[in-house]
Amino acid sequence: MRISRIFIFLVFLWPFFSSAALVELPVKYTIVIPDGAHQRLKFGAERLSKALSQLGYAPKILEGNVLPRSRNIIVIANAKDHIVAKAGLAEQVKRDSILLEKEAFSIFYNQANQLMIIGSDPSGALYGCMELLEQIKLQGALPKEIAITDHPEMVLRGTCIGLQKPDYLPGRDVYEYPYTPESFPWFYDKALWLNYLDSMVENRYNSLYLWNGHPFSSLVRLADYPYAVEVDEETFKKNEEMFRFLTAEADKRGIWVIQMFYNIIIPKPFAERHHLKTQDRNRPIIPLIADYTRKSIAAFVEKYPNVGLLITLGEAMEGAGQDDVDWFTQTIIPGVKDGLKASGITTEPPLVLRAHDTDAPRVMKAALPMYKNLYTMAKYNGEALTTYTPRGSWAELHRSLSKSGTVHIENVHILANLEPFRYGSADFIQKSVKAMHEVYGANGLHLYPQASYWDWPYTADNAEGRLLQINRDWIWYKAWARYSWKANRERPKEIDYWGTLLADKFGTDLSAGKAILNAYEESGEISPKLLRRYGITDGNRQTLTLGMLMTQLINPFRYGLFTMLYESEAPEGEMIIEYAEKEWKKQGHIGETPLQITEEVIAHGNKAVASINLAAASVTKDQEEFRRLKNDMYCYDAMANSYADKVKAALWVLRYKYSNDIADLEKAIPFLQRSLQHYTKLVKLTENDYRYANSMQTKQRKIPMRGVDKTYITWKEMLPVYTLELQHFQKSIDSLKAAGTQLAAKLAPFKTAEVQIHSSFDGYYTLGKQATVFTDTVSAIQEITDQLLGLKGLKFSRNKQVKEGNTLKFTAKTPVKLLIGFINQKNPDYLAAPQLETDASANNYGQAEIKIANAIIWNGMPVNVHAYSFDKGTHTLNLGKGICMVLGFIDDLQVMRIYNAGLDGHGKDIDWLFE
Repeated sequence: MRISRIFIFLVFLWPFFSSAALVELPVKYTIVIPDGAHQRLKFGAERLSKALSQLGYAPKILEGNVLPRSRNIIVIANAKDHIVAKAGLAEQVKRDSILLEKEAFSIFYNQANQLMIIGSDPSGALYGCMELLEQIKLQGALPKEIAITDHPEMVLRGTCIGLQKPDYLPGRDVYEYPYTPESFPWFYDKALWLNYLDSMVENRYNSLYLWNGHPFSSLVRLADYPYAVEVDEETFKKNEEMFRFLTAEADKRGIWVIQMFYNIIIPKPFAERHHLKTQDRNRPIIPLIADYTRKSIAAFVEKYPNVGLLITLGEAMEGAGQDDVDWFTQTIIPGVKDGLKASGITTEPPLVLRAHDTDAPRVMKAALPMYKNLYTMAKYNGEALTTYTPRGSWAELHRSLSKSGTVHIENVHILANLEPFRYGSADFIQKSVKAMHEVYGANGLHLYPQASYWDWPYTADNAEGRLLQINRDWIWYKAWARYSWKANRERPKEIDYWGTLLADKFGTDLSAGKAILNAYEESGEISPKLLRRYGITDGNRQTLTLGMLMTQLINPFRYGLFTMLYESEAPEGEMIIEYAEKEWKKQGHIGETPLQITEEVIAHGNKAVASINLAAASVTKDQEEFRRLKNDMYCYDAMANSYADKVKAALWVLRYKYSNDIADLEKAIPFLQRSLQHYTKLVKLTENDYRYANSMQTKQRKIPMRGVDKTYITWKEMLPVYTLELQHFQKSIDSLKAAGTQLAAKLAPFKTAEVQIHSSFDGYYTLGKQATVFTDTVSAIQEITDQLLGLKGLKFSRNKQVKEGNTLKFTAKTPVKLLIGFINQKNPDYLAAPQLETDASANNYGQAEIKIANAIIWNGMPVNVHAYSFDKGTHTLNLGKGICMVLGFIDDLQVMRIYNAGLDGHGKDIDWLFE
């Protein structure tokens, strides 16, 4: 009786127990993957299981080829897996043509209401998991209905990390950074790597590039050259462990690791053993270096067969020519094949040929018959972000490579004009990716960090505890990834998408999120427009955000103007000097003009500030980061106004060049004063928030000031320079008024310094009109600036210079400068002037800058003078193949004022107004 009462009592309570159980007990889900599933499927299943657990589900992962008879099932499989056929989906998968594409996926519920994630390959299945995770995050639960099929447009979508530093290591040259805990402590941080790789797979990147000048001496040991290893035994073992760890973890996430290296760089101990330089751009290919390099590559491929290689034939190797072809086809590819043979592997790792300072189409034509898994890569907008309307010869190169028979990859490189401020213009980025497809014909992306590449993994922010680039610049990585996956997305929906993400990040409503996006997009037009219309170079020798000198605006050729910036990496338009000349001559203007850009960047700055202020009141999350973002918008605004007023001043100064009216110079003063006021505001905005403006802090930095020993890397350092510039200009105007005429500084003629020449040459000649420079041509100097008259030049054979180049060995008892004349015309027979865009060693002797522009007219062509500085002692200089003029030696202490001699007929030098 007692028992039956208890039974009745329990029956009475059953509805309460059952309803409580429904509330408290989690819903069980089984995630099924095939037996022996690829590790990418396992990784996707684990990520999915973790997300479901956090939402209160009770998931478990089951391996097997039989589908359980249950509704709460999630299947993750490849299209050809046995479990797909068992589920009765084989025919449906066959009909789903998208699953014929690489990395494709399909997500749907089958007839039994089981959730299916089917990939065309392991990466596709993984990306299907990542897509489902995004949907779960948006809805806060597993979606009850879903039918998504997708695949990427770009074949390779990658990011890069530089194992490089802001400055040189002691006793070493550019790019020479062995892998050590002292130089790169972050390289050995596994947690940091996992965080980065997770962010990559979430954004569906499938390639990771590691950049280093010569990585082999840190990662492999050669039996024939054991002394070439540059790290100690303990570090060598750590490097092996880390590289294996990194490549294994990357592979789980569908990511190719691709190791980059330069040619021809050799390790320091190897160089010292054989009495060679670690790098010498003008050195010919020698058997010893070729043998060492081939064996290094072979050992690397044998040891790490799943790692690709990215090859830069230029920079440390003489400019484009047969040597590039020979090095790639006779050293690099054979080295890869040797490594594959030794490892017994037949699958070719990807080789990416970087079209930097090399004739890439020519190299590819020779290489493709030898090796099939080849890709090409070229810089999208040089080493900056300037336009989504690329054109000209640079566009032709990209199109040529895209048609070469393999995939062409766009390299969004360095971003020298963006650092250090935050950049997140989804609109600009989307348009750029469209241009990659539509203008360049490319089908791959290689993305640099948005800022501080040389200081990875940190940003330039002066925050308590260094900020990580992947956290601060999350929108940069996400935007390029989103559009490299699919470029053509409707703009209104994209505004909603990014507005929602930003609203979630900063705890605002959608309206405020869209306002933040607008601030990003308005500010995102400023740096590209400034550089493409006023800049000297698309390279990282210019730090745009630090401003520009007036002489750089009014006489850009003096600073080695990289004309491709205007001819290919900008819409059609005019430079400041062109605009001023046309204004004076009352000629019509073409395209984008300097004055137009002054108004546009001011408007962009105003709108960016207004938009960020509109959102500010509603921010409830990550408030310190929002404060920094807001400050960046004010920085962009101040920079835009400072440039705009300075350009207006420059136009009045250039007008004086034609008018000789001092009143034109006086009209420039208020603009220059206002520019300085805006720059002073920029100094205050950055002084406490940023450690530096540029992350490369070496002698390669030239504009606005030469960056030696980490100087001129902040706005505060530049303020006195711009203040002095204004003061000097005002004094020059006063002097002109007093003298009643132009008052250019008189220049003392150069005097020849005595040196002892050890190499062969064909005698001396005295610089002057009608002087013949070469032994085998009667072409003579027609015009020459007075300062060079009487110097003792060195004669060489013109033909020998073209075929073999020049080697000059000499001894100086005191420091000297060697003056070299470079013909200012493009011609394969002329030695190209030192150019940091293509040669990182181009300023090792201080030679990158033009000292006297248009100083000589020879054979009807203008000649620019560069100066190479040498300490006392014996030196050897290889000048490379091509015609140049060896104008002689002068004392290093003799003052060289940089100026334009103007013998090309384009007007007088007015730089002295500011110097």
